[in-house]
Amino acid sequence: QVQLVESGGGLVQAGGSLTLSCVASGRTFSRYHMGWFRQAPGKERVIVAAISFESGQITYYSDSVKGRFTISRDNARSTVNLQMNSLQPEDTAIYYCAASSDIGQLGALRYDSWGQGTQVTVSS
Repeated sequence: QVQLVESGGGLVQAGGSLTLSCVASGRTFSRYHMGWFRQAPGKERVIVAAISFESGQITYYSDSVKGRFTISRDNARSTVNLQMNSLQPEDTAIYYCAASSDIGQLGALRYDSWGQGTQVTVSS
């Protein structure tokens, strides 16, 4: 497994932007597909975005964030970022970083390692 630590959450007004970062340690970061998930109060955790291992050539976005969020990775820094633009109150949630060594479509992978989460709150 790989250890993951998220940062960058906070309070932002609707229409604003935030960038979340996740730093990995423990194993070869580039070998993992990476994903960002979120869990809103009273709701299940759902995938937001994912990026393929090594070059990150393939990305996945949920319909709710497509066109507003961008996932990227820097293997030299063992980091995966989530740039979030045009934030809306419905984006309020705890955001989790996760790593997967599974094989399959990015949006449906099994994730092995999870961070502790970072809170994002969007005010109207």
